[in-house]
Amino acid sequence: MKVFNLYNGDLDNSTEREGWNVRAAKVGEYIGGELIGAGLYEAQPGNKVWPYHTHHANEEWLLVVRGRPTLRTPEGERQLDEGDVVCFPRGRAGAHQVWNGSDSPIRVLMLSTLVTPDIVEYLDTGKVGARSVAGESIMFGRPGPELDYWEGEE
Repeated sequence: MKVFNLYNGDLDNSTEREGWNVRAAKVGEYIGGELIGAGLYEAQPGNKVWPYHTHHANEEWLLVVRGRPTLRTPEGERQLDEGDVVCFPRGRAGAHQVWNGSDSPIRVLMLSTLVTPDIVEYLDTGKVGARSVAGESIMFGRPGPELDYWEGEE
């Protein structure tokens, strides 16, 4: 059995982009999870953890481990406290983004069902990502004009 500590475990993945500097760990993968995914994210002041998005197949939960992150949802923004847990349902009602508007680092654990295939919609930019049952990218882009069901079929 593998154990990962949420307070001092190794954050060995990172994103280094202005406004998106985040250190992370694939906790679920590390401990051998098969049905539930978990990612631990740490962001310095002024940084966003990920773009505003929603999953159409997966429910996600956010647990605040450290600090006071700001959560953006369709209902607006609110500051969270250490120990807060939030559920993001599937679909547009579950859209979310976390950013650090405080003056101290934040650390959040994101739990997710691992339902595949999944469609992830990025509501600010109109991008859509679709992944197969095997987790392979089917498409990542913006939807074009809607086609007739029979177009191009012989």
